[in-house]
Amino acid sequence: MRAERTAVETLYRAFSDKDPDLVDTVLASDWDDILLAPGQEPGPNGIKAIIRSFVQAFPDVRIDIHDIVQEPGKIGVRAEISGTHRGEIFGIAPTNKHVRFRLYEFHTLEQGRIVTTWHMEDWFGLCLQLGAFPAQA
Repeated sequence: MRAERTAVETLYRAFSDKDPDLVDTVLASDWDDILLAPGQEPGPNGIKAIIRSFVQAFPDVRIDIHDIVQEPGKIGVRAEISGTHRGEIFGIAPTNKHVRFRLYEFHTLEQGRIVTTWHMEDWFGLCLQLGAFPAQA
């Protein structure tokens, strides 16, 4: 079970360390990310693009894990993302505001690799802190 926990911690470290390639060591090649972000391609390459764009928008991004609940093959995470908004995100120009918002994820693992992630980020809370919302299509 320690290997599973390390895999999940490494996924979050890819953001904080600004190293998208870390996900190659912990995600299954057919990893299922539920729900995909708009324009996100499936699998590990899709999250790598998300990590790069997030690091561009929040160069000091950090993910702090507050709780991990684990049983064999399953891990639940309660975490918080923080950073200073210095690049565009969701079409919102940089505000230079420091933000913190919550993240809840549930991972399934097989043979020490993450195969599925269900997630929910508090994007509404982020936008409130930024004082702006994405433009309506």
